[in-house]
Amino acid sequence: MHNSISTLNDLIEILKDGQEGFQAAAKDVESADLKALFNEYSLQRSSFAGKLQALVVSLGEPEPETGGSVAGALHRGWIDLKSAVSTQDSHAILAECERGEDSAVAGYRAVLDDPDLPADLRATVEKQFMGIKAAHDRVKALRDSLAPKEA
Repeated sequence: MHNSISTLNDLIEILKDGQEGFQAAAKDVESADLKALFNEYSLQRSSFAGKLQALVVSLGEPEPETGGSVAGALHRGWIDLKSAVSTQDSHAILAECERGEDSAVAGYRAVLDDPDLPADLRATVEKQFMGIKAAHDRVKALRDSLAPKEA
């Protein structure tokens, strides 16, 4: 069970990074549509983290992970820097969000590749992974649609 708790805590960190990253992106982007989308994804990550925190408690760990990771903090800082330098450039902000989403997708895939992941936890992780993957693909498509056109 300890391995499951550790695995879930790792995912909680990834989710908290995403929650804070999308929150920062929502503040920095000018487009009302992107602002709404980033806020929606931030809330989704918060909800996913809450579900995993409840699972960690149900497994007997009274103190589930509540924060993000050091790497995530660096990533969020890069979003702030990039958006400030590029004057709220939606394409640059989307590219950074996609980079953050790449690490979330990879983190979830790694957990799902673990053959020892208990079935009840696997069902929750798989369901969340579908939401994470859909968000990643949407962010990537939006980024691609805003890519600078070649002259």
